[in-house]
Amino acid sequence: MKTLIKNGTVATASDLYKADVLIEGEKVALIGQDLASRAGAVDRTVDATGKLVMPGGIDPHTHLDMPFGGTYSSDDFETGTRAAAFGGTTCVIDFAIQPSGGSLRAGLDDWHKKAEGKACTDYGFHMIVRELGPETLAEMDALVKDGVPSFKVFTAYPGVFLVDDGLIFKALQRSRDNGGLIAVHCENGPVIDILVQQAIARGDTSPRWHALTRPPRLEGEATGRVIALAEVAGAPIYIVHVSAAEALAEIRRAKERGVGVTGETCPQYLCLSTENYEEPGFDGAKYVMSPPLREKGNEQALWAGLKLGDLSTVATDHCPFTLKEKELGKGNFAKIPNGAPGLEMRMSLVWDGGVKAGRFDVNRFVEVTSTAAAKTFGLYPKKGTVAPGSDADLVVFDPDKEIRWSAKSHHMRVDYNPYEGRVTRGAPTHVFSRGQLVVENDKWLGKTGAGRFQKRAARQR
Repeated sequence: MKTLIKNGTVATASDLYKADVLIEGEKVALIGQDLASRAGAVDRTVDATGKLVMPGGIDPHTHLDMPFGGTYSSDDFETGTRAAAFGGTTCVIDFAIQPSGGSLRAGLDDWHKKAEGKACTDYGFHMIVRELGPETLAEMDALVKDGVPSFKVFTAYPGVFLVDDGLIFKALQRSRDNGGLIAVHCENGPVIDILVQQAIARGDTSPRWHALTRPPRLEGEATGRVIALAEVAGAPIYIVHVSAAEALAEIRRAKERGVGVTGETCPQYLCLSTENYEEPGFDGAKYVMSPPLREKGNEQALWAGLKLGDLSTVATDHCPFTLKEKELGKGNFAKIPNGAPGLEMRMSLVWDGGVKAGRFDVNRFVEVTSTAAAKTFGLYPKKGTVAPGSDADLVVFDPDKEIRWSAKSHHMRVDYNPYEGRVTRGAPTHVFSRGQLVVENDKWLGKTGAGRFQKRAARQR
């Protein structure tokens, strides 16, 4: 199969230039001027006049088909990756979970079963580490060699996910030596649990108390603490879903000291605020996620962090639950399933709020939505760029295409949209996954099960 994308502007993290792109099979074959005269017979031609041709988005933080509080996130690998593709994301890195009392390998095997035969686009896995003994440390070495070189630990959720500082330090030392990377959810879980218990005892049970019992200072404290552990261990560290200016400040100070810390944020922290918790009835539950939304004005620090490079990636933490599932927490905010949808909207929200709003340029957009994740997590240059020999995960992107977001028209399997009624400018018209056209405007052309597991390279030590 040969496809010629002609008359577009190729956009990478470093370049912006007029060129045609020739796809042969699953790879980018040629980039240049007037390729129609050199390409020979092609099977498909896409005219990208007035549009950008950029690498497919990479979302390094999703939770598909994930168990939580007696239910599961409502998007599985089929519906989640398909919705992602409609939004211009062609690869996700999902979080496999070590079962309680079980091995990392058992958790990874479970997630392979969830994804195989279902994923519509390519995918990889991180490994959530819940228990960390000598056997687990040895397993980390094996998983790095098997293409799963990143591991997530939590300073939150005591009794479920929390790992103490000593074990986090051991994991950091191990990743320093085996080429892995530790990602951390940073909130002070034990203190948050006390605040939650006290709020419920007072009768403060509505959704807004989810945010009030998880103050930004406790995210900042935990972020500074785990960065200190990484600094002493001499290991790099990745801070997931940075929501608070206090946490960003810790990352910035660490970077100034030369610490190898990388941070991501999410569209919800850039575009929403605690005002959403005040929506009528129980609608505030739609926005219950951890960390929670922050006060209006906090988002300006995060946008600045993306512009200046203190934050390198925009992920989604996509973990949707239906409204009925959210109602498990009626009368007790602590029982509301944590998470919200974001996969499909990510690239359009970042384009609209970043490039259209004048906060950063096209190259930085490509960096934060694709290239940085590819480089950080061992996919580059196979993915995350437009170059001969790279996977033909490509997006033809119309910088002026408008979308009005609604649960009635989105492709995610969830019955609400956090951005209901919001209009964004900038969206894909054509999306290719390894050379196959999977989305054309609002038409799905892909195949369930066509996505492949991506073994990722270990970090160079």
